[in-house]
Amino acid sequence: MSISIISKHAALAAGVFGLAVAVASAPASAQRKSAQEQRKEQVAQIPTCAKPLGTISVIEPEDATNWWTGQQLPAPSKLIKVFVNKSRCFTLVDRGAGLDAAMGERALASSGELRGRSNIGKGQIKAADYVLVPDLIANNNDAGGNALGGLLGGLVGGNAGALIGGLNFKKKTADVVLTVTDVRSSEQVAMAEGNAKKTDIGWGASGGLFSGSGFGAAGVSGYANTELGQVITLAYLQAYTDIIGQLGGLPGNASAANATQALSVTKSARLLANSKGTGKAVRTLDPGMMLYPTGNKDGLMWEVEDELGNKGWVNSTMTELAR
Repeated sequence: MSISIISKHAALAAGVFGLAVAVASAPASAQRKSAQEQRKEQVAQIPTCAKPLGTISVIEPEDATNWWTGQQLPAPSKLIKVFVNKSRCFTLVDRGAGLDAAMGERALASSGELRGRSNIGKGQIKAADYVLVPDLIANNNDAGGNALGGLLGGLVGGNAGALIGGLNFKKKTADVVLTVTDVRSSEQVAMAEGNAKKTDIGWGASGGLFSGSGFGAAGVSGYANTELGQVITLAYLQAYTDIIGQLGGLPGNASAANATQALSVTKSARLLANSKGTGKAVRTLDPGMMLYPTGNKDGLMWEVEDELGNKGWVNSTMTELAR
């Protein structure tokens, strides 16, 4: 066999070996890349739920600095409302301009100005089970350069400046947080952080997040049309996705699952040992005393506890919901 033929065989063998090594190593590399891409793609898609987890209102934090106005962006609460509506994970109740307008209609009804059978009055407004608050993560390390905290910290001063340190204009990064509070118990039932940077924008665009989510119709087009807005959107969406995961174990009926509203005694009564009224009374009850239902009922008789821990039964007609 000639030297040239041997060289050709050697070159072919080397090529085949190199191809085999490349093929063998490709799956692991592809799997690693796929895992990273999958996480990004999940973050860039609004999660959906088969049924609502409850009723929720979205409000701004009390101590928030209106950082969004300088960027010609709507309040982040409006962005979160888009997530809520698209996800169908909560029934959204308006506690902003819509509620103000509704209360105006109720004022007209109570003054007799509305037509008959308008069917507007008390007891119709749906209660919120939860309150969701979007905020920025305080980050004092961003207090210099082109960070938002550095730009506005001197204007708002003190701790307020630190609250808006979760955005950085130069690096196009956003660090945000969402918190969910149970209205009845005031317990903070979930908290999730989200972060995003300029290089993450492509994942949102590839998933159609900014083109097909109806941002324009919802009045939050600035979050879809600007680079910083898109970064903020991805950060909040990551947090919202995590929130939905945390809240998956919530009770189907938040109202029934919470403690029953306290009662106030309206007239002199007795706390009875049993629902049949037999035996010696546990104690007498004076008007104005507070009672706490256990949830057990027998017709008009309700089992309650007083503020001293005494447990017994009372006729519910002797009480009213505490105000």
